[in-house]
Amino acid sequence: MSPLHIKSLDWENPDGIKCAKETAPILDVSMQFNVGTDRRLFAVAANITGSMKVPVHFINITKLSEYRKDAHTSVYTIRQGKMLTPEQQADPATFADCIHWCLPGLPDTWNEFLYTRIISRT
Repeated sequence: MSPLHIKSLDWENPDGIKCAKETAPILDVSMQFNVGTDRRLFAVAANITGSMKVPVHFINITKLSEYRKDAHTSVYTIRQGKMLTPEQQADPATFADCIHWCLPGLPDTWNEFLYTRIISRT
């Protein structure tokens, strides 16, 4: 489950614009925040994978990802196959991509979890 970091108020940054210019993860692990994770869908996925005939292990990367408001492509992204122009980059309220993740980055951590899970079963 991949969270969204669209509202900077979610991580108590009233001056922020979406995920733009975020350069550090959320460090306060006690902070309660809502970054668009649909917990109902999460529960359904966990229940389905837990009840399958073929053993399937559900690797929960959601909480880890919720803390990484800094890991999105933001204004350093493409739209319709082209990099954003400087004018578009100057307008993060319209153009910041806070859904997709940077590579290398957080998806590499997900892959490390998956790899560790695979080799721990052999």
